Amino acid sequence: MAAAGISVPVKRARIEAVDVLRGVIMIVMALDHVRDFFGVPGVNPTNPATTTAALFFTRWITHYCAPVFFLLTGTGAFLSLRKKSKRELSGFLFTRGLWLIFLELVVVRCLGWQFNFDFHLLMLIVLWALGWSMIVLSGLVYLPAWAVTTFGLVMIATHNLLDSVDSANPLWSILHSPNILWNHPPYSILVLYPLIPWVGVTAAGYGLGQIYSWPSGKRRKFLLPVGLGLTVAFVVLRFANVYGDPQRWKSQATAARTVLSFLNTTKYPPSLLYLLMTLGPAMLFLWAVDAGVPRWLRPALVFGKVPMFYYLMHIPLIHLIATAVCYVRYGQVHWMFESPDISSFPMTAPPGWGYSLPIIYLVWAIVVLTLYPLCRWFAGVRQRRSDAWLSYF
Repeated sequence: MAAAGISVPVKRARIEAVDVLRGVIMIVMALDHVRDFFGVPGVNPTNPATTTAALFFTRWITHYCAPVFFLLTGTGAFLSLRKKSKRELSGFLFTRGLWLIFLELVVVRCLGWQFNFDFHLLMLIVLWALGWSMIVLSGLVYLPAWAVTTFGLVMIATHNLLDSVDSANPLWSILHSPNILWNHPPYSILVLYPLIPWVGVTAAGYGLGQIYSWPSGKRRKFLLPVGLGLTVAFVVLRFANVYGDPQRWKSQATAARTVLSFLNTTKYPPSLLYLLMTLGPAMLFLWAVDAGVPRWLRPALVFGKVPMFYYLMHIPLIHLIATAVCYVRYGQVHWMFESPDISSFPMTAPPGWGYSLPIIYLVWAIVVLTLYPLCRWFAGVRQRRSDAWLSYF
């Protein structure tokens, strides 16, 4: 028993609904990255006129990953206020944002995607945008939560008004219009994740965190209508075909392909409709698991507790598996260390490279099962220890 007057730190219980949703989208994310390394080069999985339904939905289901990850980053930031002051939270968000940008530009680029250190090709993708979103949020946390939420929702709802702005300006490429930022062979820099509206999604997630101080019944009464409302708003606005996505849906040769066109919303940058399509069902998922996580979903909690560790491990693992398969098939692996331009990212495909969806799903299962014990171990380390550096992973 602790002596009287001595403060004993108590770890706050994690919110399982948030962890399991984060874990599920981390698992699904690996599927898309396996397809990047093992899919048939040059095939566009979302082109309604040429894709197959199986390939389309293999890509489409992974659309949920980035929006939910950014949203829950904001939610996690708000929940940190249970044990941090706003000043402490602001400092943490700022330094962790810088850390994520470093990880993107150096660690993930060299040890994950590229397997080289020549920096001929630099992609500014998810950790880049997430890092900047945290840096912006480090300033926003001093505002009332309702103001941060409003900022995020307004950015999400209105940013498609900016679609017609000239994309040739490098600053605008960073802010809103994905483009080649620098192209002086042999060096290229591509912005794939501009900051608008990802910053807004993170800010909206910060506002969402407030509901986890409510009783479960009140929270469920909030999540259900919000999830249904966002999903219905997607269907109505998409059907209207007027605003919310620069890519309009069109009638195709068959009804099935028309459905694919309807669902084929823009990710780079994420349009209003893309975010409605993904975040609406995410709210419904949070509603469904709020009263308790089903037993069959509980393994996902392991990944949801250590999402950054999982992210940093899964890309090198997929790349290593691709390298091993390449060696077995060709007797050499130099292709796996080359990606001289954007068109060949993440690696130069060997002659005849590319595998069917069953093989891609098999590799995906191997990756997830391999990472499970590693993530479980690291989650245990984080549970037992409170070292400051652990919070950056």
